[in-house]
Amino acid sequence: MSTVAVVGSAGGIGQPLAMLMKLNPLVSDLRLYDVVPVNKGVAADVSHIATPAKCSGYVGDDEILDALAGCDVVVVPAGVPRKPGMTRDDLFNVNANIVKTIAEACSKACPNAFLAIISNPVNSTVPIIAETLKAKGTYDPKKLFGVTTLDLQRARTFVAENQGFDVNSTCVNVIGGHAGKTILPLLSQVTDAKFSDADRDALTHRIMFGGDEVVKAKAGGGSATLSMAYAGAEFADGLLQALQGEDITMNAYVESTIVEGCDFFSTPVSIGKEGITNIHPIGDINDYEAKLLEEMKGDLASQIAKGVDFVKSA
Repeated sequence: MSTVAVVGSAGGIGQPLAMLMKLNPLVSDLRLYDVVPVNKGVAADVSHIATPAKCSGYVGDDEILDALAGCDVVVVPAGVPRKPGMTRDDLFNVNANIVKTIAEACSKACPNAFLAIISNPVNSTVPIIAETLKAKGTYDPKKLFGVTTLDLQRARTFVAENQGFDVNSTCVNVIGGHAGKTILPLLSQVTDAKFSDADRDALTHRIMFGGDEVVKAKAGGGSATLSMAYAGAEFADGLLQALQGEDITMNAYVESTIVEGCDFFSTPVSIGKEGITNIHPIGDINDYEAKLLEEMKGDLASQIAKGVDFVKSA
């Protein structure tokens, strides 16, 4: 049984994520943290759910270290959401400072925790956290993860619809980063699938820009929150299983040497009690995917550099 913190638990992702973590039987102690006073109410609300996990709420700078103390897993959806017309880069200036502050607190309160980062832009926020922890002497690349699970959820959903597959048994490898064209679904690796060129192009674009689809549909009311909370809870559950001694493999955006020039990259990674045990290669891809991979490298490398430079110039 593990102690889990959700940092940013009063937000659109944080509230449903907090509820899903309260339902997880591997969680014994659930800590909910946010900067807004309503978070105490969120914790009270979630605490009434009849599952074994104890739930407590924390608010503000004075309580963040108590919220994080001794945590095994910290899931971070904190920050502002995207609005129509905003890119993930537009979020950078606000969310960069937020995740840096959270990383500093984790360094003090739970330096050995698995950190699962949802806060956008993930391509930059994960490097920000890595550089912040390096400066504090507490960085362990085996325990820092950018959560790209929603890209895989979307890929499974869209491919299953297109091919008439059972979504529960559909597996789609999605690599790269977690923004636009840095998201690369490897449709050529999907077992038994047959895509026309038109379907391949449409599915690839929809998986890359699925977040925009939700932002537009919500018409100013927010971004992907419920599906992101579900994906975040799925990823956190994998980390919790790993802490129990299971050998878990799932995609995550981590420090990697898989792709030259990109110091962080998402591929399948195996995770054990002490963190990442193996970063798996991309595998066989076709010419179409190879071209998209080549085209995205520059964007991803610059987004990584933006995060690193933010900390080094602070």
